Amino acid sequence: MKVSFINPSPNIELQMSEKKKMIGSSPPLGILYIAAFLKNDGIEVSILDQAAEGLPIKNTLDWVKKEDPNILGFSTLISSGRAAAIIAREVKKENPNTTIVFGNFHATFNAERILKKYPFVDVIVRGEGEYTSLELAKCLEKRSNLKNVLGITYRKKNRIISTPERPLIKDINSIPFPIREMLDVEYHNTTAGIIVAPKKYSGFLSSRGCVYRCRFCGCQKLVHSLWRPRSVENILDELHLLTSEGYKQLMFVDDNFTLNQKRVIELCQRIRKEKIDIEWICEGRVDYCSYEMMREIVKAGCKMLYLGIESANQRILDYYIKQITPEQTKNAVKNARKAGMEVIVGSFIVGAPNETRQEIQNTLKFPQKIDIDIPQFNILGAFPGMDIWDELKMKGVLDEEKYWETGVSVSEISPDAVPYKEIKKMVHENYQNFFLRPKYILNEAIQTMKSSYRINVVLNNLNRIGAISESLRYVT
Repeated sequence: MKVSFINPSPNIELQMSEKKKMIGSSPPLGILYIAAFLKNDGIEVSILDQAAEGLPIKNTLDWVKKEDPNILGFSTLISSGRAAAIIAREVKKENPNTTIVFGNFHATFNAERILKKYPFVDVIVRGEGEYTSLELAKCLEKRSNLKNVLGITYRKKNRIISTPERPLIKDINSIPFPIREMLDVEYHNTTAGIIVAPKKYSGFLSSRGCVYRCRFCGCQKLVHSLWRPRSVENILDELHLLTSEGYKQLMFVDDNFTLNQKRVIELCQRIRKEKIDIEWICEGRVDYCSYEMMREIVKAGCKMLYLGIESANQRILDYYIKQITPEQTKNAVKNARKAGMEVIVGSFIVGAPNETRQEIQNTLKFPQKIDIDIPQFNILGAFPGMDIWDELKMKGVLDEEKYWETGVSVSEISPDAVPYKEIKKMVHENYQNFFLRPKYILNEAIQTMKSSYRINVVLNNLNRIGAISESLRYVT
């Protein structure tokens, strides 16, 4: 039995043209975890990260033909689901005996729709994929009844059948480490178009899930608002492995890395005690951002912190069920800066269904009132699996059949929202206002001269900074 996986490109147009690598891509940890789980049970596995390598369809099909797998799995997000379907269709034409499997977030929440629209897709793996993929592979190898595999949706004699949901993995320490060397790709994390991790880099997962119920996030439905941490010992074992393999930078891609501040402090103290020399990036909630934890994070090698700020308006934060306040954001930024954090990134969302122009402007101008280095403005979108998707569907303003494969900006369909084009223009103008302030430019230059990390980032982006600066001159 051989299983091959493809992480498909989100750019369908790129698939039709010449090879062009995607700058700033991160390794597909979900696939890597599943691959390690299968290999641990003696199953032959191969992986193609088409998204990172930028391979056009022809090269991708050549790779599949060379690998000749019994099962071909696709990791599908809302951005890559249609691309996966294009490749899967061509593979099935070439070899009808290949079992085509879709998994990940998009497939989980659109299982029946995918099977109805694409007859060449055979099975959907819903939710966590490790045990389900292993049981599916063994079941297909033995030609057993698929109804015995939990967590799948499949087609049988023109009927679509969904088996009961598979329980979440309780002990995630038991899962083998992802085998990163299976992918011969150079990965780099990017922020605002700048490569912020220019050295040997990877993503890293120290926990799964989140206990919160933010309405713009599908995590709560995917993992039922459960948070499952790895032990500090287990994390350290993998960090030692990464440094032995030459990794110099990583990003904790947890859904909620800072949820247990005591655990984070213990981990950081152990990183220092065991002299693990690696620079890292993490994300955090503003209500879990004490000075004590921030100081330990900085001393342990964290160079960049992403904060989920979302909005400057309490009414909108309450609508999102974010369970934070703008005052907590101000305190979090102060704590991180006082602790010595070198780069602070704030993530913001505008364009809620009934958000006013004034509220949008409040959020867009908020970054200038707090001491962050980079704001990331996002226009609210709706996708299957999100509470906001369900709300708009119930209100009758969202056509599921039209948008289930692409998602849609809320401001494009909600009659109470500020129009999308207007919001886009407001966002661009505020990017200009933020980055082109003389005081900001001077302060960033001074901070950069004091930081070897920042200097290294600048030197590795000299060919990109000019183009990014030029783009700020224009309003789209």
